[in-house]
Amino acid sequence: MAIIPRKRRSFLLIPVLVVASAIVGGLYGPNAQVASAATGDDDISASVRDFTRLYSTVEQNFADPVNADKAIYNGAIPGMLRTLDPHSNFFDPKALAQMREDQRGHYYGVGMRIEGRQNQAGVMQTIIVEPFVGSPAYKAGLRPNDVLASVNGKPTDGLTSADVADLLKGPKGTPVEIKVLRGEGADSLTVDIVRDEINRSSVPMAFMIKPGIGYVKIDEFIETTGDDFEAALKKLDEDNLRGLILDLRGNPGGLLTEAVRVAGHLLPKGVEIVSHRGRASREKSYTAVEGNHGRNYPIVVVVNRNSASASEIVSGALQDHDRAWIFGDNTFGKGLVQTVYPLAENTGLALTTAHYYTPSGRLIQRDYSSVSFFDYYYRANTEARNPADVKMTDSGRTVYGGGGISPDQKFEVPKAGPLETDLYVKYMFRNFTNHFFSVHKEQLPKGWKFDAAQMKEFHDWLLSQKYDLNEAEFTKEYDAIRRRMQSEFYKTAFNVDDSSRYIIETDPEIAAAIESLPKAQALVATANRIRAERAKK
Repeated sequence: MAIIPRKRRSFLLIPVLVVASAIVGGLYGPNAQVASAATGDDDISASVRDFTRLYSTVEQNFADPVNADKAIYNGAIPGMLRTLDPHSNFFDPKALAQMREDQRGHYYGVGMRIEGRQNQAGVMQTIIVEPFVGSPAYKAGLRPNDVLASVNGKPTDGLTSADVADLLKGPKGTPVEIKVLRGEGADSLTVDIVRDEINRSSVPMAFMIKPGIGYVKIDEFIETTGDDFEAALKKLDEDNLRGLILDLRGNPGGLLTEAVRVAGHLLPKGVEIVSHRGRASREKSYTAVEGNHGRNYPIVVVVNRNSASASEIVSGALQDHDRAWIFGDNTFGKGLVQTVYPLAENTGLALTTAHYYTPSGRLIQRDYSSVSFFDYYYRANTEARNPADVKMTDSGRTVYGGGGISPDQKFEVPKAGPLETDLYVKYMFRNFTNHFFSVHKEQLPKGWKFDAAQMKEFHDWLLSQKYDLNEAEFTKEYDAIRRRMQSEFYKTAFNVDDSSRYIIETDPEIAAAIESLPKAQALVATANRIRAERAKK
């Protein structure tokens, strides 16, 4: 059998993809007349021939050599999928492997988050954002703001953070040499690290934020989320909770099965959590299998415009059954089911096959038919909903579909002031942290505060850097800047977990959510009373 050159193999994915789609439609779509099927096959064949001729013309006549993988993987296939909806997607081998790794929640490497940043000379460098607590990188003493200079002798300047991440990953037990530059003097530090399994919990924070009141943050829904969530509640002594703050802000979603597990843990056994149906897929309903075992502590779910998909399944189910008070901003409105179809050469197609509906029957998905993809993703108006999609919760409250999940109580997040924003985008918070720990070598004690003395030191350092400081803005934004600086210091002095906890404990939105717990309690009581009255009839 002839071996097809790689660029030709990439090109052949197009007819394979078209034929595969036709087969899927034939297996799961409605019955069709033989004549119609023949016509459809003719149309597909004609389209493939047209594309083949077009690509051949481009490959032979374009001014520069044509990268077949780029033209097909990054051009033709995504271009076709964009005519369908905003979320159908094609994964090249690297992207598909990364998606699977993300869903599993673990990988083999050194355990740290990195990002690219240009230095003053315009060279892209790799900065350590955070070593994960307990990871090999953390145990080796690597710090936030360290500049990653080389990996196993290979310089990282000019590389993307994805390229550097690939260098850091490797089989468990294998060594890797990492050279970093630290502090204002760019002191060189070389460490030898042994790669290990890195497990990233999808529930990074769970603690008692007030006596009897638990706080749980879910970052995403991966294969371990159900277990992570139950372990977090066990840690909080769930049977004795007097209230729970469930933080889904910024959670982009993930696996349906894990969203069902989380919602099912909080709802009565047997109630519906979500259903989905599509043109070629039958309606399927998911219910609470284990149930909440009679636990009825009040719950406030905090969401925002970046809470999507699986996050909306959980918040929508809890709202429809009057089990939780939804707090914050309207969610994103992503209620499309993506089925991943494996294709040739370790590629994959995530194709929208159905729509999600909450227990009351409302559609989660926002309308995207009359807006650009840019406006769809970065919409200014989060209030959009379908006035014709009107449903009722268990207790008779009115809710709407077609626009994500609308909160029971809106919260306007205070915007960062102009000075705080400018200091952030110019990396002044990180740079001063670097300066401070270059000068002060002593370990800071637990509970240390960034007080007035440090604020003055920060103020004077900004002036020494020739920063154009607006004194009136510095005074006005003093508390917000101090909070931001303390959080940044905690990452280096302690760890990112302590920094994140400090931010949550001083978050005005979380404080307001805690104050709303009596509303959640009243909601549960009213819903239980109405259900009892209905049961008597």
